[in-house]
Amino acid sequence: MPMKRILFLLILLWALQTSLTAQQTRSLSSDIHTVRVVADGDVLLPPFVPLGRSRIHISFDRMDHEYTRYIYKVQFCNADWTPATEVFESDYLAGFNGQPIEDYETSFNTAQLYTHYHLTLPNENCRLLLPGNYRVTIYDEDDDENPVAEACFGFYTQQMNVSASVSANTDIDYNKTHQQVTMSVAYGGRKVVDPRRELHTVVLQNRRWDNAAIDVEPNIQNVNGVEWTHRRELIFPAGNEYHKFELLDVHQNGMGVDRISWFDPYFHATLFASQPARNYVDDADANGSYIIRHSGDEANDTQSEYVLVHFIFESEPLADGDVYVCGLWADGEPDPRCRMDYNEAEGAYETAILLKQGYYSYQYRSYPHGGGAGKTDRTDGNFYETENEYLILVYHRPQGARYDALVGMARMNGDPKRRR
Repeated sequence: MPMKRILFLLILLWALQTSLTAQQTRSLSSDIHTVRVVADGDVLLPPFVPLGRSRIHISFDRMDHEYTRYIYKVQFCNADWTPATEVFESDYLAGFNGQPIEDYETSFNTAQLYTHYHLTLPNENCRLLLPGNYRVTIYDEDDDENPVAEACFGFYTQQMNVSASVSANTDIDYNKTHQQVTMSVAYGGRKVVDPRRELHTVVLQNRRWDNAAIDVEPNIQNVNGVEWTHRRELIFPAGNEYHKFELLDVHQNGMGVDRISWFDPYFHATLFASQPARNYVDDADANGSYIIRHSGDEANDTQSEYVLVHFIFESEPLADGDVYVCGLWADGEPDPRCRMDYNEAEGAYETAILLKQGYYSYQYRSYPHGGGAGKTDRTDGNFYETENEYLILVYHRPQGARYDALVGMARMNGDPKRRR
């Protein structure tokens, strides 16, 4: 079996194992790179936007100049991202489903040839009607059984008021290694009879799904809403500020880049090596986000080069887990392509990832061999001062309803060091 086919099957197997438990925007083919979901043109916003007045932009690159007719299909999902089988397509979509992606353009003046595809939702052929989770599956017109990419996002109606705060004074420690979220939901005009059955809540730290707090039971309830205070399930390891690098010119080192070289067929960029953190690093970052651009800063989608980026993490080998490079550009999860190998001779974990030119923020995490959330305690450390983004999603399915409506969202950048 060809190596490319083996790689595809491994990626697909991993994707199927995780797709029912988390929101994932990702490539499912070795030919597809840089799958992005951008909300209202702002690459730093989460992919959850108001229904009826916002746009979702989906894009990806196929690594050649050969046109492939790709079809996109929109699916409405439950709060846990499983298909909402009780909802008819006509309930959530007006227009046509299974349409071709008609906006595409080939790369220009790049060593790596690629074709950039772009899709905006809603559009003149497809309007989305319900508040909730959506998954767009992209596949080759000639092979609808093997999708090449998925894009996940949500539309919400702010019918419930969500408020929250984050503190380093937690039920585990005080101003040390954790952060605790306190939150409340006011029902507004929605009638809630049994909040424990009708409400579905998700709390994400830096948009990570591997350590998400899902359906934590509220401990205060009244006729107007519910509250979560002193809930241990809402305590998160604080982590550290993300590493970052910027690669705008393939002939000149950028921020965080040690050296750049050419070995056919790729440009190679080697980043400065990192070591396990001993202290908090107070440095502005993007919490795993990334921006595609090059030095000319025009036609970034088609004139940015693909570069093989080498990551180095100097450390003793970890016996009980694997180390991954993590960021929203790698789905925010332990992408198999971002697993690091240990180099005994160099005393370091190493990996090389093909990335498009731009600004990237990333984190080193260890993942237990038996599965579970990624940890930073032995890589980047956990420090209460860290600025993290917390995203709260509230879904409501009243008794007798057929779907989970996304009726509340809150986003905050917790910075406990300023609340001491």
